Amino acid sequence: MAMGPEGRPNEQGAPDGFLSAQLGDTSWSAIKQDRILTVPNLLSFLRLAGVPVFLWLLLVPHADVAALLILVLSGITDWLDGKLARWLDQSSRLGAMLDPAVDRLYIAATLVAFAIRDIVPLWLVLVLFAREIVLGLALLVLRHHGFGPYEVHYLGKAATFCLLYAFPLLLLAQGTSTVSLIAQPVAYAFTVWGCVLYLWSGALYVWQGARAVLGSGAAAGTRPETSGVSSK
Repeated sequence: MAMGPEGRPNEQGAPDGFLSAQLGDTSWSAIKQDRILTVPNLLSFLRLAGVPVFLWLLLVPHADVAALLILVLSGITDWLDGKLARWLDQSSRLGAMLDPAVDRLYIAATLVAFAIRDIVPLWLVLVLFAREIVLGLALLVLRHHGFGPYEVHYLGKAATFCLLYAFPLLLLAQGTSTVSLIAQPVAYAFTVWGCVLYLWSGALYVWQGARAVLGSGAAAGTRPETSGVSSK
């Protein structure tokens, strides 16, 4: 769905940048809503199952190599499930919601584990978590006004891409070996860009939602009202 002028409904009947709030809307016409057991969804479920394993490996035995392998496999399957959904014509509503949800879960779990291990500073984790809280509150406001959830923006995708590449590189950068020293500047660059884009995309989602809500209020206020003829 292309981004468009503020508050203007798109061809599916929902404002640009939002998924339709109505389950029966044609915004999902190209998606087989009853599909659950598809290849892309199975890959997403596998990624989801890997989150607690990743946390355990990172925090209990400090098995960084195994945790790194899970992060890499998660990144590969994240790319692969979207490709397979298009190649196999197996798009589904569950997949459209599950894939970004698993991405956020991996980001949150990794940030918590890295903060505990002192790989990233605690203030950075708190800032990124604050972004999620603000977006969650904004989503409640949108639903109150009849809008569906945000459609994933390219900035959000770029931020997720940077962070999911930064995390394994940050793990690899721990140490004093030649590989670690080489990985450090690349890891820090991906981390900085990922965090900046993550916050930028969050601000864009909030701004986009505010425009939609204000636009819907203005549209409602300009509707002509029918009034009866006075008897006086």
